[in-house]
Amino acid sequence: MPRTHIRIPRPVLAAVALSVSLTACSAQAASGPARDEGPAGSAAGASQAPPAKVTVVDPAAGRPVTVTATGGTIAGVKVVDADGGSLTGRTGAGGSRWVSDRRAAPGSSYTVEVISRTADGRQSTTRSSFTTPEPERVNKLTLAPGKNTTVGIGHPLSIVFDLPVTRKADVERQLKVTTSNATEGSWGWVKDHSGRDRADWRPREYWKPGTKVTLEADLNGTDSGGGGWFVRDYRTGFTIGAAQIVKVDLDRHTLTVNRDGRTVRTIPVSGGTPGGDKRSWRGTAVLMAKEGTINMNSETVGLGDAYDKDVDYSMRLTWSGMYAHAAPWNAAYFGKANKSSGCIGMSDGDAAAFYASVNVGDPFEITGRDTKGVVAEGNGYGAWNVGWADWQRKSAVR
Repeated sequence: MPRTHIRIPRPVLAAVALSVSLTACSAQAASGPARDEGPAGSAAGASQAPPAKVTVVDPAAGRPVTVTATGGTIAGVKVVDADGGSLTGRTGAGGSRWVSDRRAAPGSSYTVEVISRTADGRQSTTRSSFTTPEPERVNKLTLAPGKNTTVGIGHPLSIVFDLPVTRKADVERQLKVTTSNATEGSWGWVKDHSGRDRADWRPREYWKPGTKVTLEADLNGTDSGGGGWFVRDYRTGFTIGAAQIVKVDLDRHTLTVNRDGRTVRTIPVSGGTPGGDKRSWRGTAVLMAKEGTINMNSETVGLGDAYDKDVDYSMRLTWSGMYAHAAPWNAAYFGKANKSSGCIGMSDGDAAAFYASVNVGDPFEITGRDTKGVVAEGNGYGAWNVGWADWQRKSAVR
């Protein structure tokens, strides 16, 4: 553990020790001797007080900055990084200890200024600096919905992480969700369809229209585990739109749009063919995206060469490839039979009108006797298929 010893005049009785604890790699020592500036008017030739000690503990990232004072109290602390950002903190233990609210980030340089005061009111300033090691790997994330968007009542707040998160509780504690109407909700950890770790925050029930949602992810300096660090904070916010629910009855071959509790449209449809891999999913799926005209190839979803065509008014419901879309080639079966390769097909005219009225985040409540099963939590936004108590148990902080 590197130490820097500084001689200070006798009137200064406070000995200040700075310790920054980190979790990986070897921290650099303080970049130069700490300077103590004693009170003005010190008597020349006075005998020296014990030297102040400034210590940077090895290692150094992912822990709060801690300052302790002996022989006096802490009157003020400033911790500033190279970009001018500061770490605020609190003084405790009768004024002899100061701890930063945020953690030191990896790959960052900090300067520290500590003002200490003796019992008789004399004051001195100690300055030092330290640099934390570069992270082994940087973890990043993808947020949904997009910032400043308006979405349907079923859309969760969803975070997909680039690297595995093994310290889920540490990460979740840095995620603060605020709503305009004190909505009850909970984080739940799921495995995304891509195989990556994902955390979703969903309300107990569908969102109330007009709710404003804000996320403050104060992750800079947080170790996600396995050598992956976050090196920035994230902010996002979105608004909940109309109370619109899409009900798909695969047995009756109908799609019904309910808005504010009343039916506004009913469309004849054809779902996935019964008895095999071409069946549709049931349960609640959430409209993930309105993708317009896209190419659909059956080989990408494990159905061989069943189809390869451009499809209009495509609305994604799952990552595994279930859509609602126009399917004019299946017109003979709309309202009569399920004969698709798993999607919910309808006429060009109905698809155009439905596409214009549906919103990303609208829940699709799908029922039917012969289906593949229930949409999984990570296959799109399937959290609504988990009971509330079971969903709460998926939180890493309980």
